[in-house]
Amino acid sequence: MSATMRDVASRAGVSVKTVSNVVNGFAHIRPTTRERVEAAIDELGYRMNIAGRNLRRGRTGMIGLAIPELRVPYFAELADSCLRAAEERGLVLLIEQTGAGGEHELDVLASPQRQQTDGLLFSAVGMDPDEKAAFAVDYPLVLLGERVFDAGVDHVTMANREASRAATAHLIDRGCRRIAVIGAHEGERMGSAALRYAGYLDALAEAGIAPDPDLVGEAGRWVRATGASAMTKILSASGGDVDGVFAMNDALALGALHVLHEHGLRVPQDVRVVGFDDLDEVRYSEPPLTSIAPGREQIARVAVDRLLRRIEGEDEAPRTVVADFDLIQRESSR
Repeated sequence: MSATMRDVASRAGVSVKTVSNVVNGFAHIRPTTRERVEAAIDELGYRMNIAGRNLRRGRTGMIGLAIPELRVPYFAELADSCLRAAEERGLVLLIEQTGAGGEHELDVLASPQRQQTDGLLFSAVGMDPDEKAAFAVDYPLVLLGERVFDAGVDHVTMANREASRAATAHLIDRGCRRIAVIGAHEGERMGSAALRYAGYLDALAEAGIAPDPDLVGEAGRWVRATGASAMTKILSASGGDVDGVFAMNDALALGALHVLHEHGLRVPQDVRVVGFDDLDEVRYSEPPLTSIAPGREQIARVAVDRLLRRIEGEDEAPRTVVADFDLIQRESSR
């Protein structure tokens, strides 16, 4: 028979209540007591009945994740990271797609399915700042991404502007002066494209390099095809006078690499390329792609932790957490 909490209490010489406090992560327990209980748990192979605990607390043990589309590699890898972070905390993660342009975001926020989950991780890409009243929901909510600010809920994001400045500065440090940027959204006031373009401009200004409109590549969806199309237009408009490329995500960068190869331009000898997201696949591109690692694992872990705190009743003021980033250098910029 499986070990019970009472068995653990007997083996550790403590009360059942103390065992419950240990397995539920209560902080105010003597270290020596915690060690005895954890040793007893290991010896007996005790496993908490999570379903029963959730039932007693009036919870489902499930949380939601709303993202635009799993076909975009970044969101697929983010979903995987969130899934693992949830599993480590005994939670089941339900994933919903809101559409490439966020056309179903309001529907997801108001969906009856919210009754099946204890809280929601929500990555908005289409909502306007004027719609932030939609975040006044009656369930725990944590925002991901950059689309909505000052929404009155916890927000976990990445250092888009700072990381993009670092990516562009890296190209400048390698001697690049004609640096194209791919992924711009004309007229966008907020969101990843606006922030990453601002970081690109920051680095140019710090180096005394004037921006050139011919080197700006618009791309609606950030996929390989739009990256290839934008790179083609830039080479045509600039007469091929390009020695560096900052792509606002790795999919765009892979599309740009394809076009550069087609035009007989060598990477990195003729053109150096940097992407953003550090997807697993870019280690195997030709050449392997230098990319910004935006702290995806940290984002998932912190977001799930913040949501769990809200589910458990924490009522402190909403927090905005910015993940750490790193520039992963590979052959495409060396």
